[in-house]
Amino acid sequence: MSSPNDPQAMRDALAAYVRSLMQAYADAAALLPPADRTRLPLLATPQLTIAVVGTRHLHVLGTAETLPAPAGPEIALDEAIDALGWQLRFYDPVIIPGIGLIDETVEPQPALVRSTLGVRTHLFHLVISPGSGLTGHHAQHAGTGLAHAHATAARDFETLAALLPAQAALVQEMQGAAVAGLPQAHALLAARIRPGLSLDDVDPASFDAVRGRLLADVRGARA
Repeated sequence: MSSPNDPQAMRDALAAYVRSLMQAYADAAALLPPADRTRLPLLATPQLTIAVVGTRHLHVLGTAETLPAPAGPEIALDEAIDALGWQLRFYDPVIIPGIGLIDETVEPQPALVRSTLGVRTHLFHLVISPGSGLTGHHAQHAGTGLAHAHATAARDFETLAALLPAQAALVQEMQGAAVAGLPQAHALLAARIRPGLSLDDVDPASFDAVRGRLLADVRGARA
C-alpha cells in the first residue's frame, strides 16, 4: 500500500474512502437528539485532521492536533460534509522516512505510527489490513460504528457524572482522556474515581471495557 503504481489514483481512492467514512458518521449522528450530536468528538472538534499513513497496513487516524503546513511533495485536502469538516493528509516513506522503518510483518503498530507522526492524542485510529480493500461498504460500516461508539461513551460518562456528583470533575477528566485516545490515563482515572476498582481481568487499553467496568461497579454499589 505504501508504494502504489499510481500515487494519484491511490490518493483519490483514499480520499473517497475517508469521505464515505465521514458521511456514514454524519448520517449516524443526524439520527441522534440535537444535544447528543454536539457531544460527538468529530463534530465537536474545530479543526479535525485525518492522516492516512501507508505502511504494510493502511492507517487512518483522526486527531485534533495541528500538523505543520504541507511541504515539498506532501499534499493536503480540505473537505467537509455539512458541519463535519476535516483536512486530509497523506504520509508514506517519501514524506516521512521513519515510516519506512516501522516493522509490521507480525502485527500492526498503531502506537508507533502515531509516534512517528508526532501525534500524542487521537480521536480514532483505523487499521486496514492488506487485501481488505477500500470499499464504500467497509467505510460506511466503520463510520457508523465509530459514531455509535462515541455516542455510547458520551451517554455513559453523563450517567457516571450524575451518579457521582462529587467526582464529576474526575469523570470529566476521564472522558477527556477517552476522547484524546489516552488509555493509561483513562484507566488510572477510573481507579481514582473508584478506589479498589478491579481491572485485573479487563484490558486497560480498552476504553469500552474500563468504562463499562467502572459503570457496572458504580451501579452495583447503588443497587
